[in-house]
Amino acid sequence: MRSRLVLHAVDSHTEGMPTRVITGGVGVLPGTTMLERRERFLAERDGLRTLLMYEPRGHASMSGAILQPPTRPDADYGVLYIEVSGCLPMCGHGTMGVATVLVETGMVEVTEPETVIRLDTPAGLVVARVAVEDGAAVGVTLENVASYSHALDQTVEVPGLGTVPYDIAYGGNFYAIVRTEDIGVEWDRANKDAMLRAGLGIMAAVNEQNPVTHPEDPRITGCRHVYLQAPGSTPQHSRHAMAIHPGWFDRSPCGTGTSARLAQLHARGLLGVGDVLLNESFIGTTFRGEILAETTVGDRPAIRPAITGRAWVTGTAQYHLDPTDPFPRGFLL
Repeated sequence: MRSRLVLHAVDSHTEGMPTRVITGGVGVLPGTTMLERRERFLAERDGLRTLLMYEPRGHASMSGAILQPPTRPDADYGVLYIEVSGCLPMCGHGTMGVATVLVETGMVEVTEPETVIRLDTPAGLVVARVAVEDGAAVGVTLENVASYSHALDQTVEVPGLGTVPYDIAYGGNFYAIVRTEDIGVEWDRANKDAMLRAGLGIMAAVNEQNPVTHPEDPRITGCRHVYLQAPGSTPQHSRHAMAIHPGWFDRSPCGTGTSARLAQLHARGLLGVGDVLLNESFIGTTFRGEILAETTVGDRPAIRPAITGRAWVTGTAQYHLDPTDPFPRGFLL
């Protein structure tokens, strides 16, 4: 067997959404911070992302994470998040997958009933508290990065939909939050194609008409997620379908999206410190979100969210690249 490279992986899923955790074969990526490593990786080695995420090794809804040595002394591991759409600054379901894999494989010292793992991510330090029973990870609570409401009561003009009202919030990534009643699309899994088209249209309109940039780091910019809120959602129990660039739905309830939803509800005065949100995905799985404290992002009011969910290990693998493979960067259909 010939191979240009050998990549070691542990696959998992978090409430239905895959995370392919690359544990070896990449080497140390250049950069003094994980955000700088992310930029260098996209500029210099993005073919590795597409090789692992695109077909034939991945699929249109694939996501993963590459483990790295941390760039800061208070972290246990560095994490670079990879998916079909690119490299995210932060990924909640991916972090739960990473933390579960680190415990289940013994790559961190495991203590019961809780193992604390500090992760160096492009969005900042994220603390994962893993509930452990009989050596197994049975839940993960993330203390996510500061999350804030970027703007409330915004509108964009979307072809085929007209004027669409939305809020936009940040929870590690930017999320446009839209009520499906406002766009004339019925929230139903049987109607997923129309919902996805609407979500992608809104995303494109937001990026063209009302582009967003993080107030503390201009390198974090753009909206690649649209939270399609189901009718009947409340501040305590919200249902949604998460449309993601370039054209798929998150299977999990979305950790950074749950953080953004908490920030939006806090900004509207509907949730406060200590309040809890049950956030339900398009396939019916749930994350528990809690507002831990109030803080600021730049000059904006913000919150510190905690998100709880569970991941399961689904397999281990070695991925190879034969020198004659006609798809060295994978492909999308």
